[in-house]
Amino acid sequence: MDRFLGYHAEWNLGSPGGWDYQRITQKIGKAVWRKLLQLRRIDIDLDFDHQLLHPVNGFVSMLREAHRMREGSNSGMIAVVAEEETLEDVVENSNLVKHINKVKGLSGALMAPQELELRDGHVCFKGTPVSIIFMDFNTNVLLDLHRKHNLDPLLKAVREGKVINPRGTEPINAKSMFEVLTRPETKNLFHRETVRRTPWTRQFYPRRTHGPGGEDIPDLIEWTRSNWENLVLKPERGYSGKGVSVGGINLNVDDIVSLALKDGNYIVQEKISLNLWAEEMPELDLEKKCINLAICQTDFRCLFGDNTLYGFLGRFGGVPTNVGSGGGVQPLAVIRSPMSIAEASKRINEAILNMDYSEVLDVVEHQKKLAMDYQFTYLLGPIKIALRPRLITGDQMKALTGYCAGIWADCLTLEKMWLSGGLGLRLNMEPEELQIVQSQPWKGTSAIFASDGLFSFGAHVK
Repeated sequence: MDRFLGYHAEWNLGSPGGWDYQRITQKIGKAVWRKLLQLRRIDIDLDFDHQLLHPVNGFVSMLREAHRMREGSNSGMIAVVAEEETLEDVVENSNLVKHINKVKGLSGALMAPQELELRDGHVCFKGTPVSIIFMDFNTNVLLDLHRKHNLDPLLKAVREGKVINPRGTEPINAKSMFEVLTRPETKNLFHRETVRRTPWTRQFYPRRTHGPGGEDIPDLIEWTRSNWENLVLKPERGYSGKGVSVGGINLNVDDIVSLALKDGNYIVQEKISLNLWAEEMPELDLEKKCINLAICQTDFRCLFGDNTLYGFLGRFGGVPTNVGSGGGVQPLAVIRSPMSIAEASKRINEAILNMDYSEVLDVVEHQKKLAMDYQFTYLLGPIKIALRPRLITGDQMKALTGYCAGIWADCLTLEKMWLSGGLGLRLNMEPEELQIVQSQPWKGTSAIFASDGLFSFGAHVK
């Protein structure tokens, strides 16, 4: 029996986020849960404090070990490098510096990439040598910024293997890698669990290929138009849900296809049933002054390294759920009561629906105040937070640990295929970007990866 249902929609091997947003979400979610329990008894035992619900701790431990592998017991600085315009808005990065500063022998600093400098051949920030760099953008952005600012110090750090994630993950960071996992001739190279959770995917250009059921597709473009209801088009290397179009939601398929062909570097992907990754959640209707049940899409980001699961990020909203596209985050809780996820979620929903509107409004206002206190913002402003926690069991978390270990190993296989020229994909990368990538191969060194799952743990809409 499956511990959970669903598929991963994409992986992020470049510079995934969310590792500290979940920690803050847990603090707010736990406080809100206590407020709700004061309004109505809910006989369900929930744990908001499980270590995997605070992924930043595992991430910082990885950075500490990466520093020690380079510097031994010597002290050092870990630099958090982000685009200049995000330094004040992405609180996650500034919080990471605070976490690093709590580690004995380490100091952290947040900076724009052009603030790094070379002194006596060493990469430094304000005169202090830098040991490790976490870079919060991908290599194509690095190249664009280098052309604008001359980022020789940062490129030197790349060549010296100081940047996490290594730039060598970039070729296999493209969403087109799912094509390799779903080709009849190559899928047997990967873990069965990884393959069965990978939606059928193909690079989108005029071509002949095989369909989701192994059928022959003479013309992928026309086939996409004819089967649009069950498909998704998205950029190979996009982020924050930008450029994503979904069959059945975005209806003008001719315009969508034309734009994808014009822009280039798109993939077409099998659509995952919306019901499978949707849950009913209580929310306030401020105009009608009542509490309703709304169907919200959810996703579940797993953050992991080499045989190590750091933790999770729960998101909710529309399609897509990305916070950068207007989605929000959801508290997560491990259920310790002897009942199903579906029954527990239903009981919580019903309890909130039966509360007095004005009292729940007070809870929501308290939730908003906590969000402001924690400066819980992203690029679009304050981050939305779900009222009800998303539930998961301990056994499901164990299953996710094995699932993530398989993805890590499969990424190593993909990297070997890329280095040997065996991917069989169009590699859409500028020569200068490729040069940066080749200067820092990954080969299983320290990194934080993310797999964004459109999963059900048992509470999905039937």
